Amino acid sequence: MLAEEHHPVAVVVERRAGSTPWAEDLWVPVAVLPGETAAAPWTVLRKEKGLTAYIAGSTTVSFFSSETPNYKSNLESGAPVLWVVLRPSSTPPGMELVAVLADPGEAEAMTTAGSDVIETVPMPGQIREALEAFVAAHHVERGFHKRKRDRADPESLGVRRRVARDV
Repeated sequence: MLAEEHHPVAVVVERRAGSTPWAEDLWVPVAVLPGETAAAPWTVLRKEKGLTAYIAGSTTVSFFSSETPNYKSNLESGAPVLWVVLRPSSTPPGMELVAVLADPGEAEAMTTAGSDVIETVPMPGQIREALEAFVAAHHVERGFHKRKRDRADPESLGVRRRVARDV
């Protein structure tokens, strides 16, 4: 039976002035906070010259028992991270919060979308503890099994014998 857990989080994103003629703005996720936020999505937290910090909104970070090897790898890295996925949007301020991920494999798969912004942020302690408990409860170590190739029948690879009806 596959197990899963969902933990609410809020995301803080900075919009920085672009430093090149090709990028008007640079969107950078800077923090993930445990729990939901009461603030409306894209509420301005602070505004300085060339920088605006937003609370991008709330979402959930989900854990699935089938992905525990990836979570374990993330936790054992010494500095576990979460991946924040933002996508350009036609509604102000120009970005939407898509996901927060703890699985490096899933985050890598999201990079194929093209224009998404995918950045890492440090994993909050509360989420780290929940992930460690989830991995401890559901991880099953699987040994590596090298696949063996089937041996080809050398007789089947030879030239076919002619049969009288083939002539």
